[in-house]
Amino acid sequence: MFIAMNRFSITPGREADFETAWRTRESYLQSVPGFIRFALLKGDEPGEYISHSTWESRAAFEAWTRSEAFRAAHGQGSLAGIIAAPPRLSLYEAVITEEAPVRA
Repeated sequence: MFIAMNRFSITPGREADFETAWRTRESYLQSVPGFIRFALLKGDEPGEYISHSTWESRAAFEAWTRSEAFRAAHGQGSLAGIIAAPPRLSLYEAVITEEAPVRA
């Protein structure tokens, strides 16, 4: 399992605009081989957000970053004025994972 996270700092007062941009975008992720899940996380600090995507492997994530779907997803509108600085990318290989048992 592989996890990619982008950390965002949002301009004060523009948090709702940032969330709306994510809610209304076309992500294209559902059709990408190796994609598992996505979450947009809001931190406790004002203006702190993280996009969190989980992939079957680093290779699957890297293939996504070179795909037409990636270009389409990232070519939708501008976040100029909404984000205070460029996002910071962090990449992680899962070493241990645990999940809750499936409950009937």
